[in-house]
Amino acid sequence: MHLIVSAGEGFGLSAILRDFKKFTSSTILKAIEQNPQESRRNWMLWLFKATGEKNSKNTKYQFWQQDNHPIALESNRFKEEKLYYLHQNPVAAGLVAEPEHYIYSSATDYAGGKGLINITFL
Repeated sequence: MHLIVSAGEGFGLSAILRDFKKFTSSTILKAIEQNPQESRRNWMLWLFKATGEKNSKNTKYQFWQQDNHPIALESNRFKEEKLYYLHQNPVAAGLVAEPEHYIYSSATDYAGGKGLINITFL
């Protein structure tokens, strides 16, 4: 997953990422566990558990990778390049024909639509 995020005054980016990963992993894992219709349920839970057992920091599962690769987006040009890259990823992967068609991307908002979450434009 790629994310462009900034920390407000008094907040650390590492704490924001930690809390984001904690919340999303527990929410997604709970949804997988409680959905008997999910055909890949047992396989996914097995995979998350097997991966989690390799890391002593985990209590049961590992959903996210432990490391991050933060890049400081210091210039407007660099921000625009990275935003373009993020928006083009679903197109490059063959998931959609146009960036704004991928519902999990802010490309929808940049194309004049309304995405799933509120964003702050760069």
